[in-house]
Amino acid sequence: MGRGDAGAQRELYQRYAAHLTSVASRYLVDRDRVKDVLQDAFIRIFEKFGTFRYRGEGSLKAWMSRIAVNGALQELRRRERLVAVEQLPDPVDDEDPDTDGVPLEVIQEMIKRMPDGYRTVFNLFVFEQMRHKEIAELLGIKENTSASQFLRAKAFLAKEIKEYRKLNDNV
Repeated sequence: MGRGDAGAQRELYQRYAAHLTSVASRYLVDRDRVKDVLQDAFIRIFEKFGTFRYRGEGSLKAWMSRIAVNGALQELRRRERLVAVEQLPDPVDDEDPDTDGVPLEVIQEMIKRMPDGYRTVFNLFVFEQMRHKEIAELLGIKENTSASQFLRAKAFLAKEIKEYRKLNDNV
């Protein structure tokens, strides 16, 4: 997309800004940082659009999402927030948290409350569907650290859901 493609750029922005904001918000809690990442992502998208290769339906959205994820991860690294958290004991079980009956918005808020390391690995594994090996390479950590952070994130989420249910069952 060249400079003369302002209309096409505007349409692309309008079509995908909400989605990319949501993607960046999975990794960053601060709204101003999310806006900065979104702006930088669109600059990169417009600059690199000529390198994009259509690979079927959804490939543009996936390509743009990857740019937004990378921007959010760069922001976390820049602020030295991508640190593996080892404070919690290892979870006793490896069961997925039971989210039945918990509104999606509540779960999203619980994920936002996770320590940055937990939240980052959790999101990369669950939403970006990356393997721990890929996550480890991307974040510059060991593969078992990625797996451990994911288990800790699930334990964190399970604890939050348990607390939520305790508070809301008494209402």
